[in-house]
Amino acid sequence: MMTFRRSRLLAVLVFLALTAGVRAGEVQVAVAANFAVPLEKIGAGFTAATGHTLKVSAGPTGKFYAQIAAGAPFEVLIAADDETPKKLVAVGHAVAGSHFTYAIGRLVLWSAKPGFVDAQGAVLGAGRFQHLAIANPKVAPYGAAALQVMKARGMTDALAPKLVTAESIAQAFQFVSTGNAELGFVALSQVAAPHKPVAGSYWLVPTDLHGPIRQGAVLLRAGAGNPAARALLDHLKSPAAQDVIRSFGYGIDP
Repeated sequence: MMTFRRSRLLAVLVFLALTAGVRAGEVQVAVAANFAVPLEKIGAGFTAATGHTLKVSAGPTGKFYAQIAAGAPFEVLIAADDETPKKLVAVGHAVAGSHFTYAIGRLVLWSAKPGFVDAQGAVLGAGRFQHLAIANPKVAPYGAAALQVMKARGMTDALAPKLVTAESIAQAFQFVSTGNAELGFVALSQVAAPHKPVAGSYWLVPTDLHGPIRQGAVLLRAGAGNPAARALLDHLKSPAAQDVIRSFGYGIDP
């Protein structure tokens, strides 16, 4: 009798394991470079809770738009702006009604040198640097915000010869961290990560110097039939994910 019960229990456990494997899936995610590290932490919680795994590509939002329009098989876009997800819905590359704002980004002027950047950003006009890194404003919303800050400060012409344009916010960060640029406009999440704060100094740019960096997520057409893709977007709205998002310095849409 004991052997029969053990065999029956084993069969039940095998069945549960198999059905869990069937339910678990993979999501092809395109994520804005500024949100790549937070997504790692969110993704770990998502996998633990659901069994679903993420296959992530990080880069500039504008470049992802072009790739998705050309047929790239991404299932979820986690963008650095709100406009790109809306455009993808409008042209039929994303699912209507699936778009939402998951975070509000903050821009910083950062140097890898401690004490180099002051609390008011006056270093921009001090002339003590040769290179200023920004993400390509044509494809990266944080780069576009950086140009708005320069214009608001009346420094567009003065700073233009010093600009070093990176493909993405991640590359802009790399230019500064390696010393190829003394200064760079990057995301707060890159320099104030809770698990590993970055050395150096930064100015938290006042939000009235640039347009709001509202970051949107959307279910892409390729992921419409994938339950794991929909589950990821639901998880992004969860209190657990929002706690992670806030811990990296982002705001949450009320």
